Amino acid sequence: MDVEAPKELLEPLQLPRRILTGPGPSNCSQRVLQALRQQVLGHMHPEVFQLMDEIKAGLRYAFQTANKFTLAISASGHAGMEASIGNVLERGENILIVKAGLWGERAADIAGRLGIHVDFLETEPGVAFTPDTLEEAIKKHRPKAVFVVHSESSTGLKQPLEGIGNVVHKYGGLLIVDTVASLGAEPFYADAWGIDVVYTGSQKVLGAPAGITPISFSPEAVKKIQSRRSPVPVYYWDMNLLGKYWNCFEGQGPRIYHHTVSATLVYGLREALAQLVEEGLAASWTRHASVTEKFHRGLLRRGYEFFVKEPSHRLRTVSAIMLPRDVEASRVIRYAMDRYNVEISGGLGPSAGKVIRIGLMGVNATPGHVDLVLRALDEAVKFAKCQLKSNL
Repeated sequence: MDVEAPKELLEPLQLPRRILTGPGPSNCSQRVLQALRQQVLGHMHPEVFQLMDEIKAGLRYAFQTANKFTLAISASGHAGMEASIGNVLERGENILIVKAGLWGERAADIAGRLGIHVDFLETEPGVAFTPDTLEEAIKKHRPKAVFVVHSESSTGLKQPLEGIGNVVHKYGGLLIVDTVASLGAEPFYADAWGIDVVYTGSQKVLGAPAGITPISFSPEAVKKIQSRRSPVPVYYWDMNLLGKYWNCFEGQGPRIYHHTVSATLVYGLREALAQLVEEGLAASWTRHASVTEKFHRGLLRRGYEFFVKEPSHRLRTVSAIMLPRDVEASRVIRYAMDRYNVEISGGLGPSAGKVIRIGLMGVNATPGHVDLVLRALDEAVKFAKCQLKSNL
């Protein structure tokens, strides 16, 4: 052989057991992990189709929508962003993107690559926009679609959405919403709020593995897709085809083969949604609110400041907090991981170098996890300060 067999692959697989309290992914429950251990089935087997139908029902509940065109894409959350923009918009059309953090920037990058003209409504990082501000921007740019992030995990911002759909529809546009870091933890009503396209992450509040992204399209969004003058530019994200695989069209006949869905990821997402249904959506919202309130009270008692100044606009899932000026974030992050096996993350995008981000979501949204994270943070900050003094 010209290339020798790699010796490292002859060693047994060994992985650490970590408590994932960063901005995501979160830990999977034992029930989800058990589902992932099941034997693989074929992607066209009736048993897998049955699970796909159950996932669609669970997602309609989670999104609070009656949309028949609700499914999951075989890729991570970025796929939801690209599929949303690339299906309802064509080359040369325009989109208004609310740029309040990293994910608005990422959406603009994707839209630009698809030949879509991008206009921005920019807000100060960590600050929500108002419906009036949005309406002014829509009047100016007249976009075919507006892109908004409900849960800007790079800053810990929650953008209020009530009334936004009405503003967008008033001028003939479609509303696309990213709920990757919020669905299941924050109240969300796709239909009542007039949202046309919404996607989320499987690996955050839902507690399934990454790689299978839930997404839903309103009837108006489906009409826009089906009236395109040009094909959807990316075959893998083409909802005209994926909808037939996921049996989203009434009277469509047999399902078509589009790609090989991961049966194990289907199992995991199905069980994650089953857990959400058993707990109840309202109960999940209440649990996350209670845990976040306890966590934020503990942070305030310790004198921490939040990147998002308005308390009602702080996410329940990802908290971005300012460290003391004399504390290096990298030391805090490393200590928490080494000593407690607890994940704490640094800032991202506009918050890079300014904050640490802590996520309490899914099975990790418990009072016990709050106590553990605060204890790890206390020790880590103390350690970082001692390290600084010893280096002076």
